[in-house]
Amino acid sequence: MQIDKLRGEQLDQLFDAILTLETREECYQFFDDIATMSEVQSFAQRLQVAKMLEEGRTYHAIVEESRASTTTISRVKRCLTYGNDGYQMVLGRLQDSEQKDN
Repeated sequence: MQIDKLRGEQLDQLFDAILTLETREECYQFFDDIATMSEVQSFAQRLQVAKMLEEGRTYHAIVEESRASTTTISRVKRCLTYGNDGYQMVLGRLQDSEQKDN
């Protein structure tokens, strides 16, 4: 499993820190301090691409709407197909949360 390559004390500490965040505003504060705007926007763009791929959107439509490169789209597609189901887990939870709010 590829995720085992990531494991380590520093990443555990980072993920534990992220898990302490309680509000969207706290997330903005923390990520503004810990990452560049470009890094945060890349994460957000990848999540948007994953959502659009899961919706069955075409590469062309995704490029047009998200401004992601085809390389990024392909990388996200590979993760959706062969990854650890992280995108699917998060997207499913977001969808469940949206349905509860409606």
